[in-house]
Amino acid sequence: MTIDLKAAKRRLVIMGMINTSAIGLAVPALYFYFRHHFVWGLAVFAALMCVGVGAQIWFIASLRRAGKGAR
Repeated sequence: MTIDLKAAKRRLVIMGMINTSAIGLAVPALYFYFRHHFVWGLAVFAALMCVGVGAQIWFIASLRRAGKGAR
C-alpha cells in the first residue's frame, strides 16, 4: 500500500502545469466576455475551469489507484 513518490511528484507537476495553463487562458476569456461582450468568452472560461477540475480529479484518482483505495 505504498505510493511511488517519483510518479506522484510527476503527476503533481503535470496537474500544476495544466491548472496554470487553464487559469492563464481563462483570465483573457473573462476579459473578452466582460470588456468586449463576446459570448464565447464565458463558454471558454467554463470549459477551462472544467479542465482544471478534471486535472485535479485525475491526480487524486491516480493517488487512490496507487494505494489500492483509501482507508
